Amino acid sequence: MLDTRKGRRRTTPSTRRRYRRRGQVGIVIGLTILVLLSLGPYVFMLGTSVKDNLQFATSYWLPTWPLHLGNYATAWRQISPYLLTSLLVAAAAIVGILLLSAVAGFVLARYSFPGRRFLFAMIAALMMVPSISSLIPLFVMMRNLGLLNTYAVLIIPHVAGGVVLGTILMKTFVEGIPQALFDAARTDGAGGVRMFTSIMLPLSMPVIGTVALVTVNGVWNDFFWPLLTITKDEYRTVSVGLLFFHGQSGTDYGPMFAGYTLASLPLLVLFVLLSKHFLAGVQGGLPGSH
Repeated sequence: MLDTRKGRRRTTPSTRRRYRRRGQVGIVIGLTILVLLSLGPYVFMLGTSVKDNLQFATSYWLPTWPLHLGNYATAWRQISPYLLTSLLVAAAAIVGILLLSAVAGFVLARYSFPGRRFLFAMIAALMMVPSISSLIPLFVMMRNLGLLNTYAVLIIPHVAGGVVLGTILMKTFVEGIPQALFDAARTDGAGGVRMFTSIMLPLSMPVIGTVALVTVNGVWNDFFWPLLTITKDEYRTVSVGLLFFHGQSGTDYGPMFAGYTLASLPLLVLFVLLSKHFLAGVQGGLPGSH
């Protein structure tokens, strides 16, 4: 409709609704394309994991019949030791990171002492240091300490790197807990340890879950550091073990992709189960979220 007084077109409510619907359709189409592009490699991986070499050569993209589910048994026999190693490393890294970052975050958030802000600024500044810049010095240090080909060489770097983000998230989350809770506990005679174990830890479960999930994801996907520091097969994690699986299997693509599928299942299950807590922890642990 044309507004003659001002010489310009005036939109009606029905026109605005039509424009909004068009915009929503465009957003849905764009998101659908992104989802399809993201899921494409996983669909291809699942389809290839139940093929033999002949089916893989003749039907590269399309599913085929019969399904060779025995590929998963072959893959499991190959990668199960690597999965166990990754679980052990992830569990140890989670315990170390949570212990250090929870204590550091609590102290930085609830205690005043000289240099507190400077100390936190230095911790936050470590987030801007590229991990690749410390790769060679860290390798030389581990070699001089005699830690190559041990579990310690896999665990210590993850703890040292993960405690930075963990401390930032913990401190910000604890700052959002009402101070009245700590004041009431202190009035009742609770000390720092009691407030930490009875107030801070129970209320910080969302951010604890976030830190744990981020740590598992980092351990599971770490490839270059285990490849550089581990030469004994019994200490290889699943990411490196899959590389050697490929070399041992040659062109046997079915078991190889079945191994990729099995290796991705633990992270998928964890994220599906903990996604709500993960998002709550991230939102509660970011500056300005409270």
